Amino acid sequence: MPQLEVDGAALTYDDAGPRDGDGVPLVFVHGWTADRHRWDHQMAHFSEQRRVVRLDLRGHGESTGAGVRTVDALAADVLALLDHLKIERFVIVGHSMGGMIAQTIALSHPERVERMVLVNSIAKMAFSRGRALLMSASTLAPFKLFVAANIQRAFAPGHPREEIREYIRASADTPRDVVMTLYGAMRAFDVLDRVAEIRTPTLMVHGYHDIQLPVSQMLRMARAYPDAVIRIVDAGHELPVEKPAELTTALDRFLTDHG
Repeated sequence: MPQLEVDGAALTYDDAGPRDGDGVPLVFVHGWTADRHRWDHQMAHFSEQRRVVRLDLRGHGESTGAGVRTVDALAADVLALLDHLKIERFVIVGHSMGGMIAQTIALSHPERVERMVLVNSIAKMAFSRGRALLMSASTLAPFKLFVAANIQRAFAPGHPREEIREYIRASADTPRDVVMTLYGAMRAFDVLDRVAEIRTPTLMVHGYHDIQLPVSQMLRMARAYPDAVIRIVDAGHELPVEKPAELTTALDRFLTDHG
């Protein structure tokens, strides 16, 4: 797989699909402790029609690099890759922390974002005092227990246990420094008072059973968006792997309906 050196990290990425295909390129950004393969279903579907890019964020998957303390720094990595690939305008799709990165880019470079899709993501991570205290206290747990608890509760009830265990193992392989530093970056993330500035047509797809980032918080954010379409799916927080076909269909419809 190709890699790009960016500020001490080697970012592994995929760049597939026709350069002269339908519409601007699609850019997929995964979430915390995940990797670019969260988007396998979408990659296979959309790369037949248009250019599609996905990456492993620094310290995740097959990318190297230490953790960073802000979501802005992760957004800078994504933009560095797109600049390297000479992609000026794009549709960005972000899951969870990836959606925070997408919102950061839409706010800082609105001229580059044609459409945005937020999957199980919100504009303020510590959305209440109780939530902030819970997030702070959870970091005191042993590392493997901390990761396992977060991944376990990310799936809707009834999801196959062996599959969940595989995702827990994969997440625990992410370097501890990366996991904990980025957890702090997410805890500090807050653009809720700025989302009304985002004029980019936006699709918000959320799992009904998401207890990590509840639907109520997504709806609180959505009210401030000038141009948002909302889809609620029977899934938990890991919608890209719980209901990949439904996500692809929602994304396909959004892109078709909005030109």
